[in-house]
Amino acid sequence: MVSEDVFQPWLSRWRLVPEGEAICTHSSLLLPVQSDGVPAMLKISTAEEELNGGHLMVWYAGDGAARVLAHEGPGLLLERLSGQRSLIEIERSGRGDEAARIICEVVARLHAARDHMPPETLYPMATWFRQLEPAATRLGGVLTKSAAAARELLATPQHVVPLHGDIHHGNILDGDERGWLAIDPKGVLGERAFDYANLFCHPEAKVAKEAGRLERDCFSRNRNRDSLCGANQIHHSGRCRRLVWMAKPFSDDLR
Repeated sequence: MVSEDVFQPWLSRWRLVPEGEAICTHSSLLLPVQSDGVPAMLKISTAEEELNGGHLMVWYAGDGAARVLAHEGPGLLLERLSGQRSLIEIERSGRGDEAARIICEVVARLHAARDHMPPETLYPMATWFRQLEPAATRLGGVLTKSAAAARELLATPQHVVPLHGDIHHGNILDGDERGWLAIDPKGVLGERAFDYANLFCHPEAKVAKEAGRLERDCFSRNRNRDSLCGANQIHHSGRCRRLVWMAKPFSDDLR
């Protein structure tokens, strides 16, 4: 159990009222709060990647992502997304095509051009994958293929943009009237197709391994191709399979 004392500096600074149990993850501490009567979530980052992601959340300015209400040091105050819909449940109910369309539409919003420069703290993709080569040398197996794909793709990046870096069904939440919104970016700079290729790395292995799942959900059944331009691009460019192999270690917690 996490003590509220950990949150006290930010509770006092931003005049927040706790409203629920604290949550502890491997990289952050979370506490539901009220901010001037508005439901919010106080997040204290305990890992460098979460600090970096906080800067990217500020840069998103609520477009495709949860709004940042305040930000100082490791503390981030976010609008609380309390919609009742869940992409994981949509996927489990057999509506994978709908879930894939939603994810791709959110990613397209995150990748949209903005009129201000992105954070300087974004990880270059090569830095983000720095542990892949040593792991491939040590463990072999699927990591050898992943490392080979990474070497090729990192040497020839295309359409470089700020990346969320951890797109999956649990990181896009229902924001009620604001629609579906992303949370918990890692803050990476690299080829935009990586955020779409991450769809292969579904958190449920059984779903991820279904033959033709992404092609069916993202391409064949999709009627709104404008919103899926990034996904269609990697599908037709021949880079899709290599991007998937590059992303695979992330789905297996080998980073």
